[in-house]
This record gives sequence, structure tokens and C-alpha cells, in this order.
Amino acid sequence: MEKKDTYLTLSDNSEGLYKEKGSKFLSFAFPVSNEDEIKEKLDFLRKEYYDARHHCYAYILGKDKVIFRANDDGEPNHSAGDPILGQIRSNELTNVLIVVVRYFGGVKLGVGGLISAYKIAAAEAISNNNIVEAIVKKKVLLQFDYLSMNDIMKVIKDFDLEIISQHFDNNCKMSLLVREGVLNEINSKFEIMEGVEMTIY
Repeated sequence: MEKKDTYLTLSDNSEGLYKEKGSKFLSFAFPVSNEDEIKEKLDFLRKEYYDARHHCYAYILGKDKVIFRANDDGEPNHSAGDPILGQIRSNELTNVLIVVVRYFGGVKLGVGGLISAYKIAAAEAISNNNIVEAIVKKKVLLQFDYLSMNDIMKVIKDFDLEIISQHFDNNCKMSLLVREGVLNEINSKFEIMEGVEMTIY
């Protein structure tokens, strides 16, 4: 079976709101691609909602979903981060961060109430967004002789590859974005060309 080179993620940033016994749960969903981006979004929300009691969150990264984290930020263990993470998983999403900011309303909700509130708030943010299928792409560096230019451009055109940068001289360099599923096929096309080197990075 061929390995899938697509995954589901969110198309935009979105928000949701859930209220329970005076507590307000503001939820925020973001498409993200790395942990630096996640930190940036968390720092922004902590500054923006500095007076909130909790900033709980969960995220999943990577096509294989092996990088993930759930954070309860002071709520009872597993009552906030896990229900948020559960919503990301049940929608089969990745490269997604969901943060739920809680303003305490004076009435304790109990662990069951919290789990339910964080779950609903996270689901709200997802339902106010669009789930899209994204393609895993790899960056490829080509180094080649100017004489191979036409052959290389033909492959780029045939496979509709995206050129990120190019530098033409006697020795040319070109960075491309290549869909993971066609990487081997592209590689074999470049391999048979004289003096063309392809590096995946």
C-alpha cells in the first residue's frame, strides 16, 4: 500500500466561546507547523488575556502525529489539556494548536464539569474553522550544469513543482518543494541526467 502524503489540518485561525456557571472558556484554534510558532501564539494569548486564571492548551505536529502535548495550566490533572487534545484527535487533525483561556466565575465545576467545558470549547473553535487536506512537501536542492536546464525545467513543468529559489551561473542551484509521494519518481528522473545532483533537506 502506498503511504499517504496528505494530512488533515485547519485552514485559518478561529475562536469559540463556552460559558458554564459564570466561568467563560474562550477557545482559539491555529494551524501551526513547528514549536516556535506554538510558543509565539501562547505568548501572545497570555499577554492578551493576562487577567485570565488558566491558559490550557494542546497541540499535535507532523503527518505521523508523534509530536503532541497537553497542558492543564493549573487545572486538575487531565481535566483540560487532555479533552482539548481529544478534540484534535477525534477530528484526525495535525499541525494544530488549540488554546482555551478560562475566566473563573466563582463556582467550581468539578473535574467532570471541567472536562466537558474544555471539550466543548475546543470543539467550538474547530467547528468555526475549515478542515482542509494538506500535502506533505519536502525541500529539494538541485545542483546542475547550465546545459541541463531544459531537461530540468521539463520535469518541473511535468510535475508542477514549486520553485523556492534559483541561482543561475555555470553551476546552477535551484530549491524546489516536492510532494512527498512523487519524490522517488522525481529523483529517478534527475539521476539519469548528466551532472545533476539532488539533495533532500
